This record gives sequence, structure tokens and C-alpha cells, in this order.
Amino acid sequence: MATINLGSIKFRWKGTYAGGTAYTVDDVVEYNGSSYICILASTGNLPTDTTYFEQMSSAGTNGTNGTNGTDVGTTITTQGDILYRDGSGLQRLGAGTSGQFLKTLGTGANPTWADLSAGIKQIKFASSTGTTQYTTNSSSFVDVGANYQLTITPTSTSNRILLYTQFADQGSGGRTYYNFNKSGDSSDNGDLIANGGWANVENIMNSGNGYTSGMMVDNTISSTNALTYKLRFKNASSVNTSVNVADSISFMMAIELDGGLF
Repeated sequence: MATINLGSIKFRWKGTYAGGTAYTVDDVVEYNGSSYICILASTGNLPTDTTYFEQMSSAGTNGTNGTNGTDVGTTITTQGDILYRDGSGLQRLGAGTSGQFLKTLGTGANPTWADLSAGIKQIKFASSTGTTQYTTNSSSFVDVGANYQLTITPTSTSNRILLYTQFADQGSGGRTYYNFNKSGDSSDNGDLIANGGWANVENIMNSGNGYTSGMMVDNTISSTNALTYKLRFKNASSVNTSVNVADSISFMMAIELDGGLF
């Protein structure tokens, strides 16, 4: 009767590969987190040599030690951590502060936590409802008066300051110009609009009172120092112009706007 060699009837687990061990067909070894089966008897040939071994399984990405894949548990260590990949490998993004959201910065950049933009960061308000009038006949810009100035401290140099004012004025002739002035910044101090200001009003003698309002955005915030803004005016003909007349409701506002709106 002919003899039939059935060979091995099961795999033989040999543990971690050792260079000095002789391996025979159907021996199975572990090497760098993956498993290999011997297909040709040999000694000293690495399991990655496909002449002698075939790979049965590969190392995963959630192993328990440095040789069995990548243990993400050593990368994210704290409740709230987020796992992401940067240009070189897996990285940890620790939990942000309460109320923040996860913000992508696009392809080639890492995610980050960011604050929700409320649009308006803060408002400063100055009003004048009395009968005190502020008058000038200067042909160069001068401060209107104490009730038409305020101070605001920006929370970020990327934000903007929206300035708005409303007042009743009266002139005895000529054209009156209005401007906003800034001080306290590391640069860009002085009148915000050169020469003509943000408004000019033709005053006709004995014509009564009128309301003037003006608004502009200061986009030259160079520091987070306290900034003082003042309303200023001048009369081109060097005749009297008055602001806050007839017990009018007059005011000036400074509103810090989030830079992301622009």
C-alpha cells in the first residue's frame, strides 16, 4: 500500500521569531506585531522574506505595547482628548474650555479649539442730555467736550471699534466739520479722518437747530491698550458752531466688534 504524507494537520505556534531557530513548514511566528507562517524550512531568514514565510496577519493600530501597532492610549490620556494626525503622525488635542468649538483651519493645518464669535464684544456709551452747549469758532479741529469722549479697552488687536454719535447742532454761518480722534494706541493715534472729517454741515444763520449723526469703523487697532475716542469739530469760516443745543438727546458710542465679522 502506498504511503501518503499528510504533513502537518495544524499550525504550530512558535512564539516570537528567533534568528537561531530552525523553522519548518507550518510553523507560525510573531514578528514586529504581525504573524507569519513558514512555507519553506530555513534558519536565520526573517519572516518578511517571502521565500520562506507568508504573512498571516498584520499589526493593528491599537496595540498594547510599542511593538504591536500604535497604542493611542499613550497619546490621548485625559477625558475630553481628541486624536488627530498632523504632518508626522498621531497627536493629542487636549480639551478646550467650556463653550468652545472644534475649528478646522483647512487642508495642511491642525484643528484647534476656538471661541464662538458673539459679534459684539462690548459697548461703551457716553450721553449728554443737559443744556450745556459746546461751542467753537476754531478753523482747526478741537475737542467738543467731556460728554463727547469715552474710553474702551479692546480685547484683541484683530477686532474693530465701531464709533457712532448723534447730536443737535447750530451754527451762525459757514461749514462745520466733524471728526473722531483716538489716543492711547501704540500707533495710529490722532484724528481718524484727515482734513474734512466724516461729516460737514453747512450752517445757515437763523435757520434753527439740526441733528447730525456720524458713524465709522476704526480698523487700526494696534494693541490692547485702553483707547480714548473724542468727537472733534471745526468751523471753516471761523464763526460759532454749537453742539448739544436745545436740551437735545445726544450721545456717543464705541462698540468693539469681533474681527471675524470683517
